[in-house]
Amino acid sequence: MEEQYIAVPFSLVGFFMTNKSIEESIRSDITPEEMERLQNIIATLLFKEGVKVAVYPSVVPPDQAEEAAKELEDLIFGEAGE
Repeated sequence: MEEQYIAVPFSLVGFFMTNKSIEESIRSDITPEEMERLQNIIATLLFKEGVKVAVYPSVVPPDQAEEAAKELEDLIFGEAGE
């Protein structure tokens, strides 16, 4: 019988601080090998053996950060009144 996997979304929220613009702060030249290395590091440090991780880095614009944090809070803890 073939093993079946399910995809389970997860979040890893952080902040970076800089005195440069967002565009000047984020690398645009990350290689597929570096991305694979990052995914392996996350899988190894956060999950048990056999779990595979896929990530897509993105940045929330500062003017939307408060709303994004509230949406994440609602997602994690459930919306008020539910």
